[in-house]
Amino acid sequence: IDNEHILFINKELLEFDAIKTFIHLHQFVNAKIKGAQERFYLFVDEIQEIDQWERAIASLLAEKRTDIYISGSNARLLSSELASLLSGRYIEIKMYTFCFQEFKQKFKNSRLRSGNDPAFDTFIKYGGFPGLHSMDWEDVTVRQFLESIYNTIVLKDIVIRYSVHDVYMLEKIIEFLISNCGSITSANRISSFLKSQNKKVSVETALNYINYTRNALLMNQIKRYDLKGKRILETLEKYYVCDIGLRYALLGFSPEILPGNLENIVLLEMLSRGYKVFLGKMNDLEVDFVAEKANERMYLQVCTSLKESSTVDREYRSLEKIDDHFPKMVLSLDSGFETSRKGIKWMNIRDFLQQQ
Repeated sequence: IDNEHILFINKELLEFDAIKTFIHLHQFVNAKIKGAQERFYLFVDEIQEIDQWERAIASLLAEKRTDIYISGSNARLLSSELASLLSGRYIEIKMYTFCFQEFKQKFKNSRLRSGNDPAFDTFIKYGGFPGLHSMDWEDVTVRQFLESIYNTIVLKDIVIRYSVHDVYMLEKIIEFLISNCGSITSANRISSFLKSQNKKVSVETALNYINYTRNALLMNQIKRYDLKGKRILETLEKYYVCDIGLRYALLGFSPEILPGNLENIVLLEMLSRGYKVFLGKMNDLEVDFVAEKANERMYLQVCTSLKESSTVDREYRSLEKIDDHFPKMVLSLDSGFETSRKGIKWMNIRDFLQQQ
């Protein structure tokens, strides 16, 4: 497309500070396209900074002279609000932080050299926020950056948005969710845990705060799917953070959090590939992830190592109970593991993340 037919408004730039309302936005675009016969392409970033922007966008859509792409970096641009503002006249493109392939592509110019695979070692520690690649890979600097992202989400997209008064309790609940990525979690469990710590919170309040984190896209809720009964279960979900870098911001990095990080990474990978993801339940056994897309389905178990025979039995047992012919896979950090157990494939997590 000819650059003259591409209009880009970035509300973080002073150049566009004069576009404050929907009237200014409409006047700006019309001045650019007036008299032209060709189609224009309009991009507006941080559109929530323009008062009543939806009125200008609706008018431009009705005029049918522009393709329009809008984006914003906080929860005021959630799909639930777009549905009411634009009445179904939009397509939502879900965005995630870098998956490992994207991270590695950016990381290749890094001077950091540590471990067998510095890109992967860095990724499973710091996560995939793009801003990481504009700074030195120093723990103090990276952690401050990630903490600033976390604090911004909590303050702008939860505390201010929902007028939260008990910020301390909100932070405790978020810390619990992030600390327990990969574990069955419920509002009841959170309330009971905090009570044991002499911090009283009702189940209803805990549930509200959990929903706030989901609405702010801070946490992903993954529901359980009964593989035998073929139905989604409404209780005992798991929660995973939007990027493992926020786990590092709160928890640092240690062997104890590695299993949760690996599960979180695999989940985000499958979501970015366009799959819907559930937890699998087979009687009293559990499958980490059931991933579905169109007519495809994949069963995944994720662990750090299969060196112990008891771990092998645990990870493979639930997959062996599934009697359909969809792919079943165990992912770990091992290398050269036996791959021919009853048709269940093993793969190194790093290799899995680099599959096309």
